[in-house]
Amino acid sequence: MSSILLKADGLAKHFGGVVALADYSVEILPGELLGLIGPNGAGKTTVFNLLSGVLRPTRGRIAVKGRDITGLRPHQSAARGIARTFQNIRLFNELSVIDNIKVALHMHLGRGFWQTIGHSPAFRRAEARLDAKAREALELFDIGPLAEETAHNLPYGLQRRVELARAVAAAPELLLLDEPAAGLNPTETGELIAVIRRIHRDYGLAILLVEHDMQVVMSVCERIQVLDHGRVLAGGTPAEVRSDPRVVAAYLGTPSGGGAC
Repeated sequence: MSSILLKADGLAKHFGGVVALADYSVEILPGELLGLIGPNGAGKTTVFNLLSGVLRPTRGRIAVKGRDITGLRPHQSAARGIARTFQNIRLFNELSVIDNIKVALHMHLGRGFWQTIGHSPAFRRAEARLDAKAREALELFDIGPLAEETAHNLPYGLQRRVELARAVAAAPELLLLDEPAAGLNPTETGELIAVIRRIHRDYGLAILLVEHDMQVVMSVCERIQVLDHGRVLAGGTPAEVRSDPRVVAAYLGTPSGGGAC
């Protein structure tokens, strides 16, 4: 078995004559926390969509633990251990918070059709385990008391936590976080940083993080990759990336500046 959790080789994605991504490669080790940054239009969302199966690459290969998953659909990628969040929150707004979490868990239930409609003892035991696991995920994100609340009634910051809890509840080995701090105020951003550190530490998940907020990226990431015009511009530790002249010129601006991701 490969010691590399996820490996992407020479990924490219063309939309007609537009090259969104060209010759992108990355290796992610088990338990690693990698950041992906770059200017608007650099290709970051395209990377996420390719790795999670939303898009099929024009060229290149994606493998998880040495097994080729190139071109698999999102639910098939999820079954291989990849979960993701989205820049725009995608909850089932009319469902309760806990039912949103259970949606992610049902693919692990493993019960047949007749057991389900008959509410067999095996089904009831599985449902009890599912409920306990969903509540465990809610407690991890400090939203346990909101279990029965309808999702659309929650403020934005709490909806973001529900989405994170749902992704973690699916028991992935690799979690793709697409701008999790988007729309959060400074207090919520600080809380998010603490949550990312906690799930990385306690669950041992590998995390690939795309984020505008450089405070989040520089605070939590062990390694950072920089995209520009669909190609990898630079990579290294946060300190190395922050001081790289190419990154400063293309993205970060002055050392105290931010820049759009």
